[in-house]
Amino acid sequence: MVGRVRLATWNVNSLKARLFRVEAWLDEVQPDVVCLQETKLADGAFPSMAFQSLGYESVHHGEGRWNGVAILSRVGLEDPLFGFGPGDDDPEARLVWATCGGIRIASVYVPNGRSLDDDHYRYKLAWLAKLRTLLDQQGGASDPIVVAGDYNIAPTDDDVYDAARFVDSTHTSAPERAALADLESWGLVDTFRRLQPEPKLFSWWDYRAGDFHNHRGMRIDLVLATEPVAERARFATIDRQARKGEKPSDHAPVIIDLAD
Repeated sequence: MVGRVRLATWNVNSLKARLFRVEAWLDEVQPDVVCLQETKLADGAFPSMAFQSLGYESVHHGEGRWNGVAILSRVGLEDPLFGFGPGDDDPEARLVWATCGGIRIASVYVPNGRSLDDDHYRYKLAWLAKLRTLLDQQGGASDPIVVAGDYNIAPTDDDVYDAARFVDSTHTSAPERAALADLESWGLVDTFRRLQPEPKLFSWWDYRAGDFHNHRGMRIDLVLATEPVAERARFATIDRQARKGEKPSDHAPVIIDLAD
């Protein structure tokens, strides 16, 4: 693996609308590897040249108006895998893999679920089960692996502003949390939580009702990593500054710094 690495994940909620913000953020924060979600672009419209001009190789898995995931890297980018691989029948672009600086990295955009009685909720649970199975094909818990992105799951009640507000709703239901715990039991560590144990630190806030300014959010953007990566983590933060200003995403980037 390469030496010091700054990893980040960010649901940008449309690159078409926010490319200017992403470019400025890359210039300021200088991450080495970035997992992006909700690019909302077809592959042909992905601004790979713009990112190349900033020093990043990139890989994108998109479908157009919805979803879309990407990985940007300035420490190398090899062996991309789109979705769940050959024969994948998933109609939505929610997963892309690449090896960057010796770390196998996935950018994930887990389905929202919508409501507990919705078909999309069953799709969400099935999607997470497929991801769990795919981990075995990408390596083992002793290999350097990162699965980062918008999980649309708050791991615990500490990760929501008011647990009572989320009873019988998605993002906090027992089956979703069990599916997330199953991923972690494979050998993945919530690296942000390991370094930042304080509760009520959020990465997403609804645009409405002043939720961001009133600290009403959820932590649903996660960097899960195997121990060979997690043990190198020295710094973790949620970049709230990126949630401010003109045309922000409703998510803030999560940043993890790895030591040599």
